[in-house]
Amino acid sequence: MNSKKTVLLPKYQKIFEQLGENIKLSRKRRKLTTEQVSERAGINRTTLYRIEKGDPAVAIGSYFNVFRVFNLEDDFKKLAVDDEFGRKLQDLDLL
Repeated sequence: MNSKKTVLLPKYQKIFEQLGENIKLSRKRRKLTTEQVSERAGINRTTLYRIEKGDPAVAIGSYFNVFRVFNLEDDFKKLAVDDEFGRKLQDLDLL
């Protein structure tokens, strides 16, 4: 199976890099090693390293499992919850 490289514009790649940095800081604040987090998340250390670097090609489920290790799954649930633009489009259809 061919895997395609995920390509993002630089400004969007920065968002992933910031997310990765936030995840790394969360791990360090909890004084957890990469081995501990990767084991608890059910991923290998290389995947955790890629997550902490903000690699957009890592499966979203792996990101979620790391959030879960930090008890941040509620933060994950907030992603895309406030779709203001989508609601405006929907409201236009209702007129």
